[in-house]
Amino acid sequence: MSTAKYKRVLLKLSGEAFAGGAAYGLDAATLTKIARQIKQVTEMGVGVAIVVGGGNIWRGTKAEEQGMDRVSADYAGMLATVINALALQDVLEREGVTTRTQSAIVIQQVAEPFIRRRAIRHLEKGRVVIFAAGTGNPYMTTDTASALRAIEIEAEVLLMTKNNVDGIYTADPLTDPKAKKFDKLTHLEALNLRLEVMDATALSLCLENKLPIVVFDLQAPRSLERVVMGEAIGTLVYTKE
Repeated sequence: MSTAKYKRVLLKLSGEAFAGGAAYGLDAATLTKIARQIKQVTEMGVGVAIVVGGGNIWRGTKAEEQGMDRVSADYAGMLATVINALALQDVLEREGVTTRTQSAIVIQQVAEPFIRRRAIRHLEKGRVVIFAAGTGNPYMTTDTASALRAIEIEAEVLLMTKNNVDGIYTADPLTDPKAKKFDKLTHLEALNLRLEVMDATALSLCLENKLPIVVFDLQAPRSLERVVMGEAIGTLVYTKE
């Protein structure tokens, strides 16, 4: 069995990752593929926590543009992440991975409330923990939730997945053929260059707590396993000592 570089990681899955190639909804084949990658790294002894987005079901910014109250739109987005969390939990458990979902908003019929010490205990017992409903607060993205939860559970790295993009570029590589990829850059450089790694609040949290981020393409073969083993794939965002 290969040796993992990290013993505890937080994986951020965007809502788009759940949709596969579609613009909306859940794709069963894609979910199974993601679950099998997660199972692979748990079998290496890595503690895995996950924050899920909800963009495949609900886009709060679009609802706001159409006149919906921002706070209501954000809470609807949190509920979308709960749907994704339950779908991922189901497919993980069908793959034989013991999983717990914790929600930042109270919805006890389907998920535990977020309790930091309980989440850490689940991880110590080898369970995958899925964090739903973001931070539980409007105006906060799931990127911010990812940074916050990673720090709270003392994860060694935040793994940010992208669809069909293998790292951070100077521009969108899907639309700009001249875009250049960064192999490494600091949190401060990412903030100053205003690169679309994650929102500024999340990036600042990672900077203040010296939490490294690896941005990579989840669709690439064995990508999650390779990242956890410390292979130089994707883009590393770090803070210089």
